[in-house]
Amino acid sequence: MEKLMELARTKSDKVEIYSLEGKIDSIWFENLKLKDVDTKLQSGVSLRLIKDGKLGFAYTKNLINREELLQNAIDSMKGGVEASFDIPLTLDLPPLNTYDPSIESLSNDKLVDECKRVNGILTSKAKGQINLHTERIINNIKIVNSHGMNLSTKFSAYILNPEILYPASYSSIERSLVSKRFERASDEYLGFLAEVYNQSEKEVKAKKGKMKVLFLPEVIYVLMWRLLAATNGMSIYQKESPISGKIGEKIFSEKLTIYDDPLNDKMPGARAFDDEGTTCHKFPIIKEGVLLNFYYDLFYADKMNTKSTGHGFKTSRWGGETISIKPNPSLEHLFIKCGNKSLSRLVSSMDKGIIIAGALGAHSGNIPNGDYSIGLSPGLYVENGEIVGRVKDAMISGNIYNTMKDVVDIEDTLHSTWRGMFPAILFDNVSVATKD
Repeated sequence: MEKLMELARTKSDKVEIYSLEGKIDSIWFENLKLKDVDTKLQSGVSLRLIKDGKLGFAYTKNLINREELLQNAIDSMKGGVEASFDIPLTLDLPPLNTYDPSIESLSNDKLVDECKRVNGILTSKAKGQINLHTERIINNIKIVNSHGMNLSTKFSAYILNPEILYPASYSSIERSLVSKRFERASDEYLGFLAEVYNQSEKEVKAKKGKMKVLFLPEVIYVLMWRLLAATNGMSIYQKESPISGKIGEKIFSEKLTIYDDPLNDKMPGARAFDDEGTTCHKFPIIKEGVLLNFYYDLFYADKMNTKSTGHGFKTSRWGGETISIKPNPSLEHLFIKCGNKSLSRLVSSMDKGIIIAGALGAHSGNIPNGDYSIGLSPGLYVENGEIVGRVKDAMISGNIYNTMKDVVDIEDTLHSTWRGMFPAILFDNVSVATKD
């Protein structure tokens, strides 16, 4: 990277080099049988240049030909993307506990043995088909720039994702176990999966209309996706956000507090700096229903004449290889403040309603505007405070700026899910459609 920096500084005004090295060991079981064992090594270098106010970008998976990588970045400037932002010089970061050395000794054999143990326990408790996926992840990230910044971080993760499928269906009950080191799945954790599955195994009919709907943590992303789009600095710049200009206004229920906390290292992936080297910090989005902030990377902060909030990450809505993605505004460590009721108490408070345990079509609708329309996969039907079965061919629809104003209660526990740490949330007056 030092030689690449020397070359790049002779050809541009500002230089940023991002390096990633990682390893992912994955195990898949399908219907109690070992289906696949896979080890994926990922490495690469991406290069961003700014010269005469124009932005260049290129990447490679193997830094063999530095001159070619540099020339590709220079050639990309012909696209004429304007960039007047400055690159940071970040120093004195808070120490974070992001890596557990014990992850190094976690072998594929041990992962397989744990999967077999979990399969055995779930098989004894539930009749549905059981699929399992588990991963061990180690990532090393390094960022240097022409201001003299030199940052690095290393993190570890262990993930277990069991699911129990309903008969003749791809619909399932699932919940991930996530930590920085290997942890045996607890009886309580596995018991929850089996209990919810058993309560909802029977198919039942449900009437359509507006009713209480309980979003389990695994599907809260349906709502958060819309909020992330609306508070993204890119949406503000492009004038696509319906809440632009509403900082300081109450837009949700006072029961909702939503924030980003990259410094919380209790779970994997904590970061003291983003993928541009900007310092990360705890960042409020919604406090007691009031909109407090939008979030920015360097590029869109410059466009809006403000400062980066430390949210420039190499991610995209539809995935992709990290090294190939340019930094863009992204909330990677989202939290929703807990309530004070257990999940069982939330369910028991429902006279009639639906529990959403999985979603189909989460990407549909006008996401920046807050609209959603999703199939329930599965949707669990509740009567008189008890789960009585699951409904087929049902969907819910609405707009988050209506739905999230009508919060009944919030679970007292956070769960690690895709896009953040969320509790279950019970809403009222949500439109449910069912097949006649």
